[in-house]
Amino acid sequence: MGIIKVENIRVFAYHGCLAEETKIGSDYRVDLEVKADLQTSAKTDKLSDTVDYVFLNRIIREEMHKPSHLLETVAKRILSRIFNEDALVDKATVCVSKLNPPIGGDVEMVTIKMTERRKK
Repeated sequence: MGIIKVENIRVFAYHGCLAEETKIGSDYRVDLEVKADLQTSAKTDKLSDTVDYVFLNRIIREEMHKPSHLLETVAKRILSRIFNEDALVDKATVCVSKLNPPIGGDVEMVTIKMTERRKK
């Protein structure tokens, strides 16, 4: 088993429950950790035998660009796509953070963290 992390992915997107959030947009940070069997790829040195982090980054960017009211919805979409599109992933954790959220205070970010395991 091994871990692949794709961290601090910066995305500008239009998520939120307030009308202004869906019109002007916000900056977001996404962090992803996936667990998979990396032993084969360590031996073969072939990209086809591992979880491609370019693929993971593409899924995150595509799902972040679909507006949603809740970050939970975005996180769930990211996880669902990863499990549907890459059979090597056994477990994944995604953190979706809204930077400088409009919540009436000096808050750096709010973060939703969601973890799923492959159903056997």
